[in-house]
Amino acid sequence: MLITRASEYAILSLIVLSKAKDPLDSETLSRELFISKSFLAKILQSLAKADILKSYKGVNGGFVLNKKPTDINMLSVMTSVEGKAPAVFECSPSVHDCPSNRAEICSICPFLNKLQGKIDFFLSELSLADILED
Repeated sequence: MLITRASEYAILSLIVLSKAKDPLDSETLSRELFISKSFLAKILQSLAKADILKSYKGVNGGFVLNKKPTDINMLSVMTSVEGKAPAVFECSPSVHDCPSNRAEICSICPFLNKLQGKIDFFLSELSLADILED
């Protein structure tokens, strides 16, 4: 579940917005990216609420980046649109929150939690600028 459609669309939107000279509205972005306008509007609002985007109202309104691409990390993007940190596994870092209530006897739990930590670190270090370079 690491990269859902919401996360993918958020990243694609940020790429387009980083190259735009003027604010872009959700309708323009949805047409350019072939994404449902209503779904994209929710994603853009989540990014604005997280201060990743700034929104402007009115005829010439729309969305612009609120931070430099170097200051936008993928962990914050994904967390803002998903409503929680992205998880590769259902396992929780807390033994008490294990969905199967078996974390204390699960031999793979420590490995999965360590792997999740490395993925979280990678995403926190990966900026929009890094993606734009590729």
